[in-house]
This record gives sequence, C-alpha cells and structure tokens, in this order.
Amino acid sequence: MDREEAWALLNEYTQKDGLLKHALEVEAGMRAYAERYGENADVWGIVGLLHDFDYERYPTEEDHPFRGAEILKEKGLPQDWIDAILGHADYTGVPRETRMAKALYAVDELTGLIHAAALVRPSKKIEEVEVKSIRKKMKDKAFAANVSRADIENGAKDLGLELDDHIAVVLNAMKGIAGDIGL
Repeated sequence: MDREEAWALLNEYTQKDGLLKHALEVEAGMRAYAERYGENADVWGIVGLLHDFDYERYPTEEDHPFRGAEILKEKGLPQDWIDAILGHADYTGVPRETRMAKALYAVDELTGLIHAAALVRPSKKIEEVEVKSIRKKMKDKAFAANVSRADIENGAKDLGLELDDHIAVVLNAMKGIAGDIGL
C-alpha cells in the first residue's frame, strides 16, 4: 500500500477533521523517527496515517484497533505494520517489539498534547510552541486531560530518549506540516 492508497482508506473510514489532522500529525512524527533511525519513512508514515483509521466507525475498546487490523490484513498489509497499529493501544495486549511499534506508541498521545498547546496560544500557531511549554502543559493535569502523560513518558523511555528530545522530534515534525493541520 502506498501513501495515496492509505490516505484514501483513511478518508473512507474517517470524516471528522480532528481525526484526519491527528492522522497527519502521527504520520509526520513517524516519518521523523524513521529518518532519525534510518528506516523507511514511507512505511512508517503510512503506519502512522492508518493507526486510527477505524476509530470513528469502531470507537470502543472491543473494536478499535481490532477491526482496523482485520481490514488491513485483508488488504495484504505486512504483519509488522498491523502489529505496530495493534500495539499503539495498551489494552490490546499486543507487545511493541519493533522500533516502529515503539515509535507509534510514543508519537500518538504526544501529538494530541502538542496540538492542544498550539490551540491555546493567542496566535494558534504551532511555530510559537516550544519544548518547555509542552513540559509545562504536561504538569497541568486539567489541560488536555484525556491525553495520557504516562503514555508519553513511557513512549520516550521505550525509545531510549530523554523526554525533551522526544518532544522536540515530534514538535518539529508537526511544525513541518503546520498548514496541513491548521496550526
């Protein structure tokens, strides 16, 4: 599956603008990590783009991302792509054994926190967001309360990175697509 096919599949299952933007943000973060680790950025990007493609239709823990994994398997996607997508949610019980799977888990929640931090800026521009402001927002439990701080911290740890370094990678990736995500 190439990026164009992945984008079409995402749009077939997802209509909400916020979920489409989230997919683009995770894709950007995954591409950044692939480049950092010398991996295939196109593959990692597609995995990021598709990780929640089934969520709007199947939002329960009983269904997401399991239904999506079945669809992706039917479409012939490689098992390591599917395993990474299954592993991005702790409740699936699928271990994150590859660097790609660990990166997806690490990037997913962080993009939500960064996006929210940009939206509370007077300009609503991500270019004004800094790592230190993300760290400050992480301490405020009421801010973006649905974003798991533990997942962000554990994701950085699983990648062997300091939290500030992890935030910087994802923040810079998101800055690179600011126009596409409305920030």
